Amino acid sequence: MLDRVTLDASVVISAFSPAEARAAESLRLLEKLRCYQTAIIVPTLIRPEVVAAVRLATGDPQKAAALGLSLANLPGVLFQTLDERMAEDAAAVAAATGLRGADAVYVATARRFDALLITLDEEQRSKCPGGVTALSPAEAAERL
Repeated sequence: MLDRVTLDASVVISAFSPAEARAAESLRLLEKLRCYQTAIIVPTLIRPEVVAAVRLATGDPQKAAALGLSLANLPGVLFQTLDERMAEDAAAVAAATGLRGADAVYVATARRFDALLITLDEEQRSKCPGGVTALSPAEAAERL
């Protein structure tokens, strides 16, 4: 059973975008996490990332804003502020792995809280440093 997970924005965006190829996989994972009351630890960065992606995909600012508010109020979700220490940790991850800045923030969050990183981003998964395990939503759902 998984005690703590960090969700990459790609999973949340996929779960709420039925046209996405892996939407069912992501939605199934979110449902299982809720059912098992798994702690979900995410950087505050996830909110603007999800809102921006939904706005770009749908062209609907109200839908994007509503999803951002829903995300902020999800039970069991703990938001980690991107403070100076987290920024330093993420910068170190980016320097060591070559990950993009936002991806490094999710990896640093997972590492700080000893959480499993769940992502649809193959590059993020393949470049995760030692000490951080990254799985797809389907792989993580199998562990619940």
